[in-house]
Amino acid sequence: MKTNRVLEKLRKNEAVCMACPTPYVSAKLIEMIGLIGFDGIWIDMEHQDYSFDQVFNMGLACRATDMEPLVRIRKGPYWSYFRCFEAGATGIMVPHCCTVEEAQTIVQNSRFHPVGSRGMDGVEVPASYGMEPMTEYMAAANREGLVSIQIEDREAVEAIDDLLAVEGIDGVMIGPADLTQSYGIPAQMDHTLITEAVDRVARSCAQHGKWWGIPVGSPDAARSYYDKGARFFVCGAAIILLQQGYSKIWNEFTSIFRSVPPPGRSGPI
Repeated sequence: MKTNRVLEKLRKNEAVCMACPTPYVSAKLIEMIGLIGFDGIWIDMEHQDYSFDQVFNMGLACRATDMEPLVRIRKGPYWSYFRCFEAGATGIMVPHCCTVEEAQTIVQNSRFHPVGSRGMDGVEVPASYGMEPMTEYMAAANREGLVSIQIEDREAVEAIDDLLAVEGIDGVMIGPADLTQSYGIPAQMDHTLITEAVDRVARSCAQHGKWWGIPVGSPDAARSYYDKGARFFVCGAAIILLQQGYSKIWNEFTSIFRSVPPPGRSGPI
């Protein structure tokens, strides 16, 4: 099992830059993202209808370009915490984790012994399809599998110290959109309450020696959060890039047509 590029950088306190192919599953798109140089992709199963087969194929494109596929899972039965690993993901992100009990359940079902008791299956892609000795695979999976939780609720912010103290949780990802809703100020990302919540999470992560991350929409935003200690950044959602790109093309071309009067007609059509 290879070294997790994202975890390796985070352990060195280096910034990680992830791209988001949402809502597409094209291996060509993901391979291109890898050739550009991104550290990995963020596969959002919470809000998209990706299947495990699609996650596997996206992971193949990541492995071809030395990227890490990180999946925001759909919370469900015990197997929902490890099936993405078996499909080739090298990290998971669990949305809306608000209590120590839930954080412990996440670890229990995503880590092998002695940290947890994740279901054992030694013939999946991370175990080299059964060609890696089981005990070696289990140790490597615990070492190189990234397990993170999302801080998207006021309750999670207030419990952040206890959440970060749970063994087996590598770090946290702040979800600013849902956080605004939890604080009763929907979509007000720049509100003082959200700034204070982010700062509280940042301070707690520094005290516990854990990394934290956040989605960003611009380099300036990334720099601001980087200065506060963030090291994990998700940027560049494919659907937004396409929307912005095609809108720009449409506006530029149609402005040309609007500014130039049509030529006069001569003779019958």
